[in-house]
Amino acid sequence: MTRDLSKDAHTSVPVHPLIAARWSPRALDPNGQVSDVALRAMLEAARWAPSSGNTQPARYLIGRRGDETYARIFELLSRRNKGWAWSAAVLMMCCMVTTNEKGRLPVPEYGTGLASENLVLQAVAEGVVAHQLGGFDREGAKLEFSLPADVEPLTVIAVGTLGAPDLLDDERREKELAPRRRIPLSELAFTGEWGNPAF
Repeated sequence: MTRDLSKDAHTSVPVHPLIAARWSPRALDPNGQVSDVALRAMLEAARWAPSSGNTQPARYLIGRRGDETYARIFELLSRRNKGWAWSAAVLMMCCMVTTNEKGRLPVPEYGTGLASENLVLQAVAEGVVAHQLGGFDREGAKLEFSLPADVEPLTVIAVGTLGAPDLLDDERREKELAPRRRIPLSELAFTGEWGNPAF
């Protein structure tokens, strides 16, 4: 199924099509597939993200629909997220390594976020969609996957192909079909002093 182009970002000046096209759908095709090549490309994109001092803090636990890892990640999701994420072709848990041989990593959250942004933009390039979600049991994830003490689970990323909005309940369908919104640029970028718009 082709993506609804009306979900492209409306920007004050043109941005790269991958950025304009990236959004976080919940209606995923329960029969959709993500090829090994596409998944590998997404992870390579994450691997080549910038990070402070090349510390590369991002790590991903990957589950494919029908395998044990997928089922274990799925069971950690909140009830609300289970209501739609069951149709994802891939569930991946994004984790952050907080130390290396030199000690505590500088800003590992920032580096992990950059890696995941690269990953979801590459998903768009591969013709699939990705939805990052925070509603899952982090403490349970540490136990379930025997994560080392210096590894923190941050998000789960559901990856698949776009499905029909009627796969969703009424509330989620309404959100799925609603226009995308962001704060105006005047509230995002300042100059001179806080609150003075740069644009």
